[in-house]
Amino acid sequence: MAPSTAARLPLGAAPLSSGLPAPMNTLPLAGLKVLDLSRLLPGPYATLVLADLGASVDKLEEPEGGDYIRQMPPLRDGESALFYGLNRNKRSITLNLKSPEGRDALKRLVRGYDVLVESFRPGVMDKLGVGEAVLRAENPRLIYCAISGYGQTGPDRLKAGHDINYIARAGALGYGGVAGGTPAFPGVQIGDIGGGSLFALVGILAALHERERTGKGRFVDVSMTEGSMAFLHMHLAARLAMGDQGQPLQRGREALNGGYACYGLYRTQDDRWLAVGSLEPKFFAGLCERLGRMDLLEAGYDLGAGAERAKAELARIFAEQPLSHWQQLLEGSDLCIEPVLEGDEVLADPQHRARGLFVEVEDAQRGRKVTHLLTPLRMGDNPLRPPPDLGQHSREILTEAGFSPEQIQALGHK
Repeated sequence: MAPSTAARLPLGAAPLSSGLPAPMNTLPLAGLKVLDLSRLLPGPYATLVLADLGASVDKLEEPEGGDYIRQMPPLRDGESALFYGLNRNKRSITLNLKSPEGRDALKRLVRGYDVLVESFRPGVMDKLGVGEAVLRAENPRLIYCAISGYGQTGPDRLKAGHDINYIARAGALGYGGVAGGTPAFPGVQIGDIGGGSLFALVGILAALHERERTGKGRFVDVSMTEGSMAFLHMHLAARLAMGDQGQPLQRGREALNGGYACYGLYRTQDDRWLAVGSLEPKFFAGLCERLGRMDLLEAGYDLGAGAERAKAELARIFAEQPLSHWQQLLEGSDLCIEPVLEGDEVLADPQHRARGLFVEVEDAQRGRKVTHLLTPLRMGDNPLRPPPDLGQHSREILTEAGFSPEQIQALGHK
């Protein structure tokens, strides 16, 4: 299914071009004001979720170029589709934080916000003269969330990195893949989203809850590397609990990373894949029965030579027929087996469509229809507003903060 045939306006969402007054915000985070200084993916996705839950998110960008992702392909009509997908329901203000005027403006602005999110290397905001301590002096209730690769402390705190580096250091990258082979390269940004965005959200919401009791804000230090390690928590925690009686984690040799025959990936005749998650005996027994191979049942839970034989036999069986054959054979079986969806198949999935994940709306600002991917938590109606042009709302935001027309002009906004 192409995006243009996506489900239209679930949850009562209003078109971007409706021209009607926005309905009263009854979402959980209504009234929460967020100032987002972050760039690229981790911070902007976290603030996208906050915006979708009703928060007012203002994106503070540098005047020359703004968020780096604005220039990253794929481009449509000269605009980054990546930026578009991450920054709906936000406003944009530009300030030059390298200038005294820009820094003073930020200190004044921050008095009106509940949360600030930034993703600079540790110490950058302090060098600019607008670090956490300075901003907290302006607003003691401020929740200051800093997302970085390795955290605010430690010998590698200033080290450059990207998602693949963080999951490598966390052990998550090395845990996936075939035993004795290359680590499995994930196609998604685990460290950025799972390690950065989601833990930033947890920290922010926890700090907001605490503020209700104490009246004071908190510094939230998010390390994408440590957040990535959470995906290994069960395995690493078990390793630590076993102490000298345990074994180091091994790629492709343990129950849930390729060791069990009943839990793995199998190629079909037409080069498609089945994700077999028949972990419990009742599920694997059902699969063996459908295949007419009950002799494989016991070996499904072997981690040694028996497992290798069972995996090889299952691989041979599944490779004899195309994916459609196995879908038909397993239809209605409920054995924890799913096809590995690829490309636009995800957009056509009936479960996703029934849940209203893809919403087509009219973007009057750009003169076209656009399909949005909603964030996972939908807790009320929220009209989808298009992402902002660079600095589009500077005057509006500064005026709300009490800046005079002359002061706004002095900051470079006409």
